[in-house]
Amino acid sequence: MNEQEVKYYSVTQYNKAIKNYLDEIDALRDVHIKGEISNYRGATRGHLYFTLKDETSRISVVMFNAEGRLDFTPKDGDEVLIDGRITVYEANGGYQVYADKMTLAGNGDLLKKLEELKKKLQAEGLFDEAHKKPIPKYPERIGIVTAPNKAAIKDILSTIKRRYPLCETILFPALVQGDLAKDSIVKQIEEANDPKYNLDTLIVGRGGGSIEDLWAFNEEIVARAIYDSRVPIISAVGHEIDFTIADFVADIRAATPTAAAEIAVPNLADLLNTINQYKIRLNNNITGNISYLKDILKKLSTSYVLSNPLATFEIREQKLDELVNRLNTNLIHKLDVSKNRFDSIKTKRVLLHPEDILVKYNNSMELVINKLELLNPLNVLKKGYSVTKVNDKPLKSIKDVKEKDKLNIKIIDGEIDAIVEGVK
Repeated sequence: MNEQEVKYYSVTQYNKAIKNYLDEIDALRDVHIKGEISNYRGATRGHLYFTLKDETSRISVVMFNAEGRLDFTPKDGDEVLIDGRITVYEANGGYQVYADKMTLAGNGDLLKKLEELKKKLQAEGLFDEAHKKPIPKYPERIGIVTAPNKAAIKDILSTIKRRYPLCETILFPALVQGDLAKDSIVKQIEEANDPKYNLDTLIVGRGGGSIEDLWAFNEEIVARAIYDSRVPIISAVGHEIDFTIADFVADIRAATPTAAAEIAVPNLADLLNTINQYKIRLNNNITGNISYLKDILKKLSTSYVLSNPLATFEIREQKLDELVNRLNTNLIHKLDVSKNRFDSIKTKRVLLHPEDILVKYNNSMELVINKLELLNPLNVLKKGYSVTKVNDKPLKSIKDVKEKDKLNIKIIDGEIDAIVEGVK
């Protein structure tokens, strides 16, 4: 073929042709795919973008206007069923699934059951903060309810040993997956509450997994065993994104088994550092106080009072002499004043004639008698007034008397008893 006869097409033209070709294939217009979500990106303007994968392959998925169309919140690791169509995205030439419908694979009934139990237990108060018990800060013995041969127990034990080797741990081995797991977990929680173990804290959990793997921790009997536990419980079920009923009932929830161990025990290195800081501060305070007291002692030892103890005594003796002299002077002055007054009175008595003294006395007595007469209440009665009493109390107001009351009326020359016939 001649080079001049070859026709070249653009990338866009080929991508569009491939898209049109695939769109005409009936088998790709209505596809039903099962796979696991990965590389999930949350809703952008209501659209979802993620990869759907299985053990050997993957395919891109987009779901437009997803808001309100899903009964769950997608996340990486979810196994889902997708109904849609496969076509080509012309911009990059990649083919992808346009999802019209998406549901959790086999989890719909489980999620519904989980939500119903959650509402029931919440209504009974099993999730209330008032029932949460505090986790001891410095435990001596911690119990662990989990599988004995899984990664979770290794993570918990290594974390406790690294952070707080003073703490003793006791494993209560339990099944954490399968139909028998719920009874096994409940049995071990009840066993751990036996006073003979004297536990400070109990960690209950397992590593991550699907909702089916973790379902034992969503069982009602497990939730009630956690609620009834005398020992404070830290739930450590799955990964950070996993939530179970056990997490809501437990006294505190840890994102992972390792995080549970970190909550359960303090960091010994931090404690030693804090103690060291206190030690430094205490030493500084003691040193400072000693230095302060030394300065005071030095000042006292070189003070004028201690170096010349008699000087203070001499000063006080001088002040005492001054006070004695002032006292004597005041006494002599008061005696002189009293003597002068006495002499003056004596002289006046000698000069006054007895008859003059008698006249002055009579005049004074008459003045006193006149004043007393003015104050005599009987003088009021002489003018025609009277004093009325009811129940031996002076009658001051019409409000103080009522019909049939007995009255006593005092006038200048006697008393009158009367009965009230009416009050106006």
